[in-house]
Amino acid sequence: MARLNGLWRAPGALLLAAVLAACAAPPLETSPHLRLSPASLGTSLALQQRLTATARGQTRQMDVLLEADAQSVRLAVLGLGQTAARLEWDGTTLTESHAAWWPTAVSGERVLRDLQLMLWPAGAVSAALPAGWSLDTSAGLRVLSRDGQPVIRVQYDSPLSAELTHMREGYAVRVESRPLGTAP
Repeated sequence: MARLNGLWRAPGALLLAAVLAACAAPPLETSPHLRLSPASLGTSLALQQRLTATARGQTRQMDVLLEADAQSVRLAVLGLGQTAARLEWDGTTLTESHAAWWPTAVSGERVLRDLQLMLWPAGAVSAALPAGWSLDTSAGLRVLSRDGQPVIRVQYDSPLSAELTHMREGYAVRVESRPLGTAP
């Protein structure tokens, strides 16, 4: 996890910057907040991710570095040759910083929600949902619904490839991951 420590200390993170920059999304009330503990992930992660986000007819790509262990989740979004945003979640405090050009609609809450919905065990996500919300799972698919109406769909093509589609907020994010430090 030390690989990203320098990024957290520099001035200036599944769910997404450039894609979500195109998306002046509605408030978070369109889906529940997820603030699951880092330990509830049940594993450690060190991933390099390529995100392809589509919103409002625009498509953007960005790279993300993601590390997670039982103590914290750390995410750095890289764009335009610089660190565009950073997020750290320790289970109590969500800390975020971002470049001046980062879209205000892309909050750390939104990124954490999407990240946890995609990566955390379904049981942990389900247990954290407020009344009226449910998570249905089947082979390669998760659907978050409110009162029986689908809101977010996550389709897993492989253990390292997934696409999240938020029907109410009108965006989709395709995530291609690989272990940090491996060649493309």
